[in-house]
Amino acid sequence: MRRAERLFEIIQVLRRAKGPMTGRAIAAELETGRRTIYRDIAALMARRVPIRGEAGVGYVLEGGFDLPPLMLTLNELEAVVLGSQWVVANADAPLAAAAVDVLAKVAAIVPKGMRAVIDEPVVGTPPKSKHRREGTVDLAKLRDHARREQKLVIRYSDESGKTSERTVWPILVGYVSSTRVLIAWCELRRDFRYFRTDRIGAVTYTNERYPESRASLRRRWEALR
Repeated sequence: MRRAERLFEIIQVLRRAKGPMTGRAIAAELETGRRTIYRDIAALMARRVPIRGEAGVGYVLEGGFDLPPLMLTLNELEAVVLGSQWVVANADAPLAAAAVDVLAKVAAIVPKGMRAVIDEPVVGTPPKSKHRREGTVDLAKLRDHARREQKLVIRYSDESGKTSERTVWPILVGYVSSTRVLIAWCELRRDFRYFRTDRIGAVTYTNERYPESRASLRRRWEALR
């Protein structure tokens, strides 16, 4: 890895870290020596990159720092291409259109030498499933209500066809190749539940905020998983 690329990767490692990272941890992730990392971090700090910390304690990238837009590595660009392909094949129409727009914006400003990664990709996903159960619920509105942390009242039919009315706190909309699911806290069951969107018969979009933050709910759900 060239030094310029390594400096960029050090910033990326610190950017996604949950807390301070030691030189040893950074060196292990980038498969290089600790002394090299210490020299590189010193060089970054000398260039006014806001890194706090010291050898043996750990390093943190302060908030508010950003790199020039779309300074992407080859692997990062391929990740964008692959993710966009998957969204086009599996998400609802507004998200699929957004994915196409994202690729067009990226293609317009990446260096010419990297355009082939977008125009002639070497990564790919399966095409849209012919057996997906679409349902009639508006997934964009479900996502918007989750962002707003507002309750939904849904009429839901289980696998046996039994229908019930539930007041739920939407956390996220999950996309898989065969179906989509609303993941939410259910007031009736007092627990997290998965609701297949093709089995949701009707939705009332209330203006009532649920009492816990969506971030907190998601952390609790992920812990139970």
